Amino acid sequence: MSILGYFNKMKEKKRRYKTPTTPYELIGGDAKVTQLANKFYDIMEQDPFAAELLALHPKPLDRIRHVFTLYLIMWLGGPNNYELQFGHPRLRARHLPFSVTPELKRQWMYCMRKAMMDTVTDISLAEKLLHSLDQLAEHMINTD
Repeated sequence: MSILGYFNKMKEKKRRYKTPTTPYELIGGDAKVTQLANKFYDIMEQDPFAAELLALHPKPLDRIRHVFTLYLIMWLGGPNNYELQFGHPRLRARHLPFSVTPELKRQWMYCMRKAMMDTVTDISLAEKLLHSLDQLAEHMINTD
């Protein structure tokens, strides 16, 4: 085997056994983040506790599920397809047209907590992500 062949083989081995470093990788990549986003909306649609939150979302939920999935992938450290398609998230600005109350935040976090605990196997990671998401959701509140 040539030296170039040897280095290419070692490079491939390193890529194959790379230790996950981002939450996106630790969760399990696109498939798991998509599962998380879909579970979040499934809970929102099915649980009466989130009825007020569900009422604010445009129906059918297919488009918002897709957009939220892309956002979560990016937020968790995965590919940046959200920003490529929609520009900078500017979450607060995007939510200003809606009255986001502390109650809506509670409903949002309720759905996310249930989805996260159902999807993410590393409970410590799930709790850290939920803490960060709670702070982000708090920032979205614009109405008492």
